[in-house]
Amino acid sequence: MTDSSLRIAFAGTPAFAASHLEYLVKQGHNIVGVFTRPDRPSGRGKKTQPTSVKQVADNQGIEVFQPQFTEGFPQSMLASLNVDVFIVVAYGLILKQEILDTPRFGCINVHASLLPRWRGAAPIERAILEGDKETGVCIMQMDTGLDTGNILLRLSTLITPEDNALTVSERLMSLGCEGLNEVLGDLSGYQSQAKVQDDSATTYAAKLSKEDALIDWSRQAAEIQNQVQAFYPRSPAYFIHENQQIRIISAHLSLIQTDLPHGSVIEVSKNKLLISCGNGVLDIFTLQLPGKKPADLADILNGHPGLFIPGMILGAF
Repeated sequence: MTDSSLRIAFAGTPAFAASHLEYLVKQGHNIVGVFTRPDRPSGRGKKTQPTSVKQVADNQGIEVFQPQFTEGFPQSMLASLNVDVFIVVAYGLILKQEILDTPRFGCINVHASLLPRWRGAAPIERAILEGDKETGVCIMQMDTGLDTGNILLRLSTLITPEDNALTVSERLMSLGCEGLNEVLGDLSGYQSQAKVQDDSATTYAAKLSKEDALIDWSRQAAEIQNQVQAFYPRSPAYFIHENQQIRIISAHLSLIQTDLPHGSVIEVSKNKLLISCGNGVLDIFTLQLPGKKPADLADILNGHPGLFIPGMILGAF
């Protein structure tokens, strides 16, 4: 049920947030203003691009505010909108108490994990990296901490061996949209039954760097598979071979056993590239060479027949 009487402000930046804004508009919610990060250069041409959230807001004719993060969040801008509730999804800024107190029902956040597990910037990727079997979204009443507020609604989904950050994110976007819409339909009711987080069970999802995507073949094959799946598609996991950075787009564990040193090429065929790891073997299916688009192993080998030869050891970590 939609409460169209609520005056709602929305804050967010990436596609994950934009999907929530678009869903709320389609459900008939009254979005009176949108906050997002300033436009910035993006892509090879470094042309200034609007955020995904701004694009949705512009398409819907909603007023957009883009304050500089270095100046803090402008309480006066939010106050001028006279909102009942402020929805925040992947905005990237911890709000001060004066901001949290401005809307009548406070500020609500959609976080892509089962809090208190994976508080912080990269919850989807961290869940996959650690081999979690389950994740989800939490609709949370915001406070001044880092994802520490009381939980209004929790929705979960399994992480399968075939999942990567893209497929998990798509499911969590759907859950988040539905959950947020449900909470807004009875906001005071959900707030009255909000549950306090168990801080003793907290884990933190620190922001990932490009260095985190570099593969160390001495690690277990299962850990490297998780690494491949966690970093796709934002910044695919990679290794160094013949002085070039090669990205792994898709790979799975193999049942083959080997005593070869880690990083060794065990077998090569048009649909199989077996690499020994510290424990276990990884079977690679799709790669991306520098300056090229991702390609199946057969296409890679057709263009570079001597790139991988059984017995060679891939570049050291």
